[in-house]
Amino acid sequence: MGLLWFLLGLAIGLSSIYIYRVRLKSSSKFLALLGKRDRTAIRSQLQQNQQAIATWQRIIQNAPIGYIQVDAENRLSNCNNQACRLLSINSCRDQTAMQKLLLQMVRSYELDQLIDRTRQTQQSLQQEWVFHSVAPDPLYPTPQQDRPLRGHSIVLEDGQIGIFIEDCQEAVSLSQQRDRWASDVAHELKTPLTSIRLIAETLQVRLEPGLRLWIDRLLDEVIRLSNLVQDLLELGKLDPSSALKLVHTSIDLPKLVHSVWASLEPLALHRVRLEYHGPDRLLLEADESRIYRLLFNLFDNSIKYSPSLQIVLVKVSLVEAEDRVLIEIIDSGPGFPEAALPHIFDRFYRVDQSRSRLEDDRGGSGLGLAIVWQIVRLHEGTIKAENHPDTCGAWISVELPLHPTT
Repeated sequence: MGLLWFLLGLAIGLSSIYIYRVRLKSSSKFLALLGKRDRTAIRSQLQQNQQAIATWQRIIQNAPIGYIQVDAENRLSNCNNQACRLLSINSCRDQTAMQKLLLQMVRSYELDQLIDRTRQTQQSLQQEWVFHSVAPDPLYPTPQQDRPLRGHSIVLEDGQIGIFIEDCQEAVSLSQQRDRWASDVAHELKTPLTSIRLIAETLQVRLEPGLRLWIDRLLDEVIRLSNLVQDLLELGKLDPSSALKLVHTSIDLPKLVHSVWASLEPLALHRVRLEYHGPDRLLLEADESRIYRLLFNLFDNSIKYSPSLQIVLVKVSLVEAEDRVLIEIIDSGPGFPEAALPHIFDRFYRVDQSRSRLEDDRGGSGLGLAIVWQIVRLHEGTIKAENHPDTCGAWISVELPLHPTT
């Protein structure tokens, strides 16, 4: 009886194993069939992806804008034809050379700095600079052309950074032509405006009091146009392509700040006052007449746009790590519109006149801050315009080197 139960159990066990093996065999066939389909689908998808990658590679290689890509160690991993031309890279197609560090291929501190700042901030950034190409063979140097470039960075995966590089030579050439035209027109206008002013001043004392109002208005307009012409001539002198050379002397910056404010105090009508925060003495090597004009224009703007009984705050501090001085001018006016911030230092750009506190003020020529920007640029400094978080007014920050390199 026990043997019977044993044989019955064995039969049931063998039957179960057989059924399992049949099912397993059927499943294997199904899986094999399904795998073949999957492999076909995967192969098709890979081909599509490879075609898409090849298409994008052709687009990037033939794009009219340069593109380079570096890995987490700043090794050049991708570079299109336009970037090779702009950055004077002679071995774009050499796979061995493409694994070199970027600084070995392109001697550009500004480009390397843009990549580092992008990696640190993990944000897309933009920077403009002039690329000074290095002769490929120092024994047989060939003339190299400097190129103004603009870089746009993007953050990629695994620490990689991509940079789109734009050639700004055409824009710079157009800007230079515009500036030369404006300077030529200013030279032509200077003499007739001077003659008109002399005639108007001569007639002013000879007219009856009832008619003098008209000659006074004429004189005001002539003076305004003369100031505009003078600003245009000043911008022409400050252009880097001109032969102007700065006369560097040792300037006591705090003393100059108070001197400039004293010359403008009558315009403030005792309704706006200066508040100075900074050292009592700080020596700066710069062109005193140009720094005077810089401060004059910035203070004049602050007075113009500050409400009554407010202050214009001037902060002077040292950036010791970089051997530079920081000058901040902060007013309590309505500040700059956000849309205007990228254009504050453009020539002839004027912010909405409703910002002015003076009812009869028709605004300036739009050249004051452009002159400031040129002066800062000539002194190898930087300037930034924004709105102060506390006063909500205009906040102009100027950084200048304490000791110029040229």
